[in-house]
Amino acid sequence: MVACAEGVPCWVDAMLPDVAAGRRFYGELFGWTFAEGSAGYRPYVWARLGGKDVAALVPKSDGRMPTVWNVYLATGDAAAATARIREAGGRVIVAPRWIDDLGVMATAADPGGAVFGLWQTGSHPGFARRGEPGSYGWTEVHTREPRVVDAFYRTVFGYEAQLGPGLLLWSPRGEPAGPGHAVAGRVVIGEGPPAELPAHFLTYFVVADCDHVSRTAQRLGGRVLNGPEDTPYGRFAVLADNQGAHFAVIDTSSAVSGTGENGAGRG
Repeated sequence: MVACAEGVPCWVDAMLPDVAAGRRFYGELFGWTFAEGSAGYRPYVWARLGGKDVAALVPKSDGRMPTVWNVYLATGDAAAATARIREAGGRVIVAPRWIDDLGVMATAADPGGAVFGLWQTGSHPGFARRGEPGSYGWTEVHTREPRVVDAFYRTVFGYEAQLGPGLLLWSPRGEPAGPGHAVAGRVVIGEGPPAELPAHFLTYFVVADCDHVSRTAQRLGGRVLNGPEDTPYGRFAVLADNQGAHFAVIDTSSAVSGTGENGAGRG
């Protein structure tokens, strides 16, 4: 598999207090199977769809760490990317380091406080399946500081930007801006959410039936935080799993023609 272009989301994992409970929840919700593995010094459970890697579940090493889905943005040089992050006003939380032979990982936060990962490919290039039911579909950063955050990501990854319905669409450097080429987006946190809601990345998984998956999540002990509702990008809902990790699901088959297959929704 060819490595992703700079700044393209290439992997996600969930940091959970109880990985066994996560396996039961996501196994039924998305039809995933699982395989034990390791990443450096930590156990790492590979989530697979049809035998292909689509995500991972990671046990929290410290109870104070957030229960969260993490998104990793591809880079050809993690050291250079972290230098750009610092220069652009971001913060490097975990400096680049090799994870066995899988690749180089780093963790950073943008000037608005949203945390994301960097991934420089080694033996693990990232998603083996994406954009189909049961796999990753989209990510977007939710922020209260759009102007400074937009400038940050443009500087660090060179994104081409175009305003779409409800969000700013980001395309990789050199690609045409807008629907059909967008790989991520930016949403402004409005006045509705509580003030304590931090800036964050929201990961979307593609599903065939948003309403059914939302009901299934509730039956499995999760919660529906927003939706289901229709958008130009498809019918979506924001959910929390049975341990509190937030994510979204979207049925892209209901997208309005012309919005492109890559753009998702809003959370």
